[in-house]
Amino acid sequence: MSDSKGMFVKSALAVSAATLLMLTGCGKGGDKSAAIPADAVEVKIGHVAPLTGPIAHLGKANENGARMAIEEINKSGLTIDGKKVFLTLVSEDDQADPKAATQVAQKIVDAKVAGIVGHLNSGTSIPASRIYSDAGITEISPSATNPEYTNQGFKTTYRLVATDAQQGPALANYVLTTLKSKTVAIVDDSTQYGKGLADEFEKTVKAAGLKVVTREATNDKATDFKAILTKIKGSKPDVIMYGGMDATGGPFSRQAKELGIKAKIVGGDGICTDSLAGLAGDAIINVTCSEPGMPLSKMTQGPDFEKRYKERFNVGVENYAPFTYDAMYVLVDAMKRANSTDPAKILLAMPATKMTGLVGNIAFDSKGDMKEGVITLYDFKEKKKSVLDVIKM
Repeated sequence: MSDSKGMFVKSALAVSAATLLMLTGCGKGGDKSAAIPADAVEVKIGHVAPLTGPIAHLGKANENGARMAIEEINKSGLTIDGKKVFLTLVSEDDQADPKAATQVAQKIVDAKVAGIVGHLNSGTSIPASRIYSDAGITEISPSATNPEYTNQGFKTTYRLVATDAQQGPALANYVLTTLKSKTVAIVDDSTQYGKGLADEFEKTVKAAGLKVVTREATNDKATDFKAILTKIKGSKPDVIMYGGMDATGGPFSRQAKELGIKAKIVGGDGICTDSLAGLAGDAIINVTCSEPGMPLSKMTQGPDFEKRYKERFNVGVENYAPFTYDAMYVLVDAMKRANSTDPAKILLAMPATKMTGLVGNIAFDSKGDMKEGVITLYDFKEKKKSVLDVIKM
């Protein structure tokens, strides 16, 4: 952990839970319940994720991670260019919808934020990124994995996770070398994330000589997969790869079991949540999934973060809350090095980022991708995620 961040966390740990509760609410347009000290300058930080809809639990967790970091930083005290700075969170709901994402992205820009943490999905991060680029404001996605996000040539786009160009092959190699599969069916939810991950997976398995017996597409709002699964059952694949989120991956897995399909189901980070167990039911035992990034249990300060997170929000940690937490610290680190809260100066400082966060070593390549990528494979034991392997890319 960097010296500045370590000081923040050390100080924050000394803060009582009662004091932290004074800084709780964060609604659209800013954190209205946090009292800004009279001698401090307010600096707004944007956060965007789906806060309503079927994957709102993931978006809310990301927002919690961002809020937790801001509370710690404010309580520790932040001074930039000789001025006391108080951070407020401007949080918006993009509903995991690309059109809504561009609308709230413009709203965030109009709110004069210094930087943005988000969006959660690739399908929302990619269209929103052009708006942030045009405004010259740093965007750090904690969870967008589609390679296109940072392949657009924008200087404003960063991410804290490995890409699907790494995740897809890692998942494919598990199917090839551990499961020793000969045939696979591939299904995606037609989103940029789901299709992109499935494409990367398909490239790897085909190059290795594995037979793809069928490639099917559904959508991210679907609830009935029996027509697709009946077709797949007839082709008797060893494995089914599903590219999508847990809200659809759970029912997909459950319905596969109901139809008597024996094939192992594998998927990426979209389905790789503890919430999947409730959605998939008994079929969860047949699922293996991958996730970009180090598992919380393997992070040096992961258990401490988990304890503080549960105490603060009274819920368990979902996938990317640690990444939004670190993304806030990355923005503040850039502010400190730039000695400015001006978005243009923060942006200029971003490429030189080099720090140790909760998720590990954080440094970016010329595109804004992490220099050190990690993929973790999980299965489920007693309906909870269990680490199978950690792969450094």
